[in-house]
Amino acid sequence: MNVSDMNLIFLGPPGAGKGTQTKKLIEEFGFIHLSTGDILRQLIRSRDTLGLQAQIYMDQGKLVPDGLILEMIQTKMEKKCGYIFDGFPRTIDQASALDKIVPVDHVVYLFLSHDVILKRLTGRRVCEKCGKEYHIEFMPSSLKDSCELCKGRLYQREDDRPFVIENRLSVYEKQTKPLLEYYHEKLIRIEACGNVLSIDQENIKKIGLSTHKAMSQCCS
Repeated sequence: MNVSDMNLIFLGPPGAGKGTQTKKLIEEFGFIHLSTGDILRQLIRSRDTLGLQAQIYMDQGKLVPDGLILEMIQTKMEKKCGYIFDGFPRTIDQASALDKIVPVDHVVYLFLSHDVILKRLTGRRVCEKCGKEYHIEFMPSSLKDSCELCKGRLYQREDDRPFVIENRLSVYEKQTKPLLEYYHEKLIRIEACGNVLSIDQENIKKIGLSTHKAMSQCCS
């Protein structure tokens, strides 16, 4: 199977759209998406032991301990490249640990204002059955409080409530933002305001993917 021969990290505060912005890159270039948030929520829904441990931290807007995150990441990786890391690493210690596992080529930093973050996250609603996401203003369900796909109930995640968001942003400022300095030589800054659903061609070129479109065999 041919995949990209690069590893990318997406950084940015909660609500910057890291998961949404990676979709185009995954579809067009064949990356494997490793989103710690998505994986943890899946583990929580399945009542997995790791998920239950992580839920305590997530519901309080705190970072999941490095040990749990690293264990999860390593069990999902079968090769050395072709990944987009979304939501990981979040600390210098995590970044240092990742450097020992795989090479990192570029770090994409999505940035936007505090007010926009609050508006995006407090308006998000998630289907309790299939996990599809909506937004009460930007992308509402035509069925109001039900999912258009499976008719499941839409709910607001605990970590999308205003007081938890403020805590998450505080944690981000203290622990995650230093990564911008750690990765300064590999950093690509992209403004994430507005409702753009994918990274445009100009930003794809910034990442250097125009020369990788043929997608070489992943390194071993």
